[in-house]
Amino acid sequence: MADLMRTGSTGDGTLPQTVKNTSGYIDNAFSGKEEQMVKVTDYLSEKAFIPAALAQNEVSWFYGNLGIDDMYFASESVESIANHIMALYGAKIFAYTKNDSGLDINLERETEEGAVYIHTSRPGVSQLFGPQHEKRIDAKYLDVSNTERAYRLESYRSRGTVSSSSSTQLRTYFVRECSFVNPAPTKEQETDIRETADKSFLEKATENTLEIYSAIIKLALARTGPVIEMFEVEGSRERRLVIAFKQQTTQSFFSAISDLYHYYDLYSSRKYVEQFSNGITIVSLYLNQIPKSTAPPIEHSIHQIIKEASLIYCLPTTPLQSFFQTAKLSVQESIYGYIGWIFAQHFLNRLGGEYTSLVSILDPNNSTHQDVLTKMKKRLRTDTFTRDYILEIIKTYPELVKLLYINFAMIHYVNPAVNSLTPTLSYQRLRTDVVLTVEELHEKIKRTTSNSHELMVFESFLIFNKHVLKTNFYQPTKVALSFRMDPSFLPEIEYPTKLFGMFLVIGSEFRGFHLRFRDVARGGIRIIRSRNGEAYSINLRSLFDENYALAATQQRKNKDIPEGGSKGTVLLDANQQDKPLVAFEKYVDAILDLLIVGQTPGIKERIVDLYKKPEILFFGPDEGTADYMDWASAHARVRGATFWKAFTTGKSQSLGGIPHDIYGMTTR
Repeated sequence: MADLMRTGSTGDGTLPQTVKNTSGYIDNAFSGKEEQMVKVTDYLSEKAFIPAALAQNEVSWFYGNLGIDDMYFASESVESIANHIMALYGAKIFAYTKNDSGLDINLERETEEGAVYIHTSRPGVSQLFGPQHEKRIDAKYLDVSNTERAYRLESYRSRGTVSSSSSTQLRTYFVRECSFVNPAPTKEQETDIRETADKSFLEKATENTLEIYSAIIKLALARTGPVIEMFEVEGSRERRLVIAFKQQTTQSFFSAISDLYHYYDLYSSRKYVEQFSNGITIVSLYLNQIPKSTAPPIEHSIHQIIKEASLIYCLPTTPLQSFFQTAKLSVQESIYGYIGWIFAQHFLNRLGGEYTSLVSILDPNNSTHQDVLTKMKKRLRTDTFTRDYILEIIKTYPELVKLLYINFAMIHYVNPAVNSLTPTLSYQRLRTDVVLTVEELHEKIKRTTSNSHELMVFESFLIFNKHVLKTNFYQPTKVALSFRMDPSFLPEIEYPTKLFGMFLVIGSEFRGFHLRFRDVARGGIRIIRSRNGEAYSINLRSLFDENYALAATQQRKNKDIPEGGSKGTVLLDANQQDKPLVAFEKYVDAILDLLIVGQTPGIKERIVDLYKKPEILFFGPDEGTADYMDWASAHARVRGATFWKAFTTGKSQSLGGIPHDIYGMTTR
């Protein structure tokens, strides 16, 4: 078979490009279907909810014309199926009385071992309201899956419609707890799919599927981020995506990836989520284009989905998700808006000229005066622009987010025409959208916003765009978003000692900074936890100032040695307090994206570098990271960093380090 196209993969290109037009799984066949059908008809006749003259037709339609996968009939009891048929019939009656051609059906059954969900579904449309089953499946089953307890999923779209007068189909989800062949594989066994897979998966998967999944698992085990492979289907326009990643390294990915392909007018006929006892999750999607769609053909859009899947992996959900789901913003625009929101929270200049005047009047050596200034600064920052207030302003003007994103992308998006004959869809969008100069964009913001606060929020986006020197935003694979900032925008009145370098890192579990005062500087990386929501809010407000103060303290400590002072902080999100290692690994890997020149097309490519100088950071242990230094050094080595030995202090002696915890040189 031919090698997989590089534009359709973030793997290593060794898997076949085309697969046969089969499901990749042994078809579910329920031998007792006819007998069950008779029992269901008898049950309905006994209940008499559906008129006897219609009961047989309803059952026949449900079993035959609707095209539900046999797994449903094999899994459900006669009573359960009969109840579902009655619910469908009742929905038809209700729709008829309302003179409405649409049907709304939501059925579910949850147990300790799994769940079954059935709902009416329009192809290519995300659920914005109602039960939102995929989000529930993510939260209750997939996000919590680990090597000790995990859940696999099979989902099917009915081939037929709910009635002859409706175009609505049914979507079914079957969630089952995994029973692994080997729940605790050794290092040698973890790449053997027949050792690490769920028993029922092995019974259903074809040899070709086992071969494909096995190869992808090996790649995922060796990589920090996701592995994404695309396959064409013989004699069909269908495209299949297979995505592998380490368990519990992202949240709500299953539902978010649905929003992504819906944006491009694609729908899935079936999808699977498989778990493995080596800690890998695989999501497999069978994608087709909606008939009569005006969106770009699937042959083009699938490659854009592959590129944007890594963004979804980094930040599956944001407060701007609804704008993406309703196609008001693209996934890139909505995530850019989220990044701008975070930047504004930390750096929106809220103190004003009056504060500056007051500083010049008060005595800097008077502790009482300084205490008043500190309290005033905290109140001005907190009360003037709250997180919710900034977000409300951003949501009011999605058209400004679009224009600001274009301004950002025109600087940092690499022209793909250099490497490909066909520019990506996102690049084509940039070429067709209106591109404003910074001055024109500023005027547009002033004309569009209605007050000074709104103007200040969007001006902070312009400041962000102007001061990003390099970013991994457009890297094909990534685990978190990182930005090397020019710190010259920081007001001297608040930050009197100028920073040399500044990094902003944002992941699904955290946000963090790395600040340094000299080119060559060393300092610890601190994990910041929060006991409760209130503590998180306090930590969030003070994050950058605390990081700056810690780095400044380290700078003073290092005044008599060549190395300057630096410090990194990783603030765990309020609901991610149990993910310090995951957050640290993403923080390190995302920063390495900006330190190491990408050399691998489709995986790590060259980025736009406005800094234009080699750059090396040096990390050390601090609160919460004393045990992570070995991993960081080893990972830098795997990533090809020439400086891997010097990348961290406090690592094991076997790696050339002095372990700080053993010698009492740092706190845990």
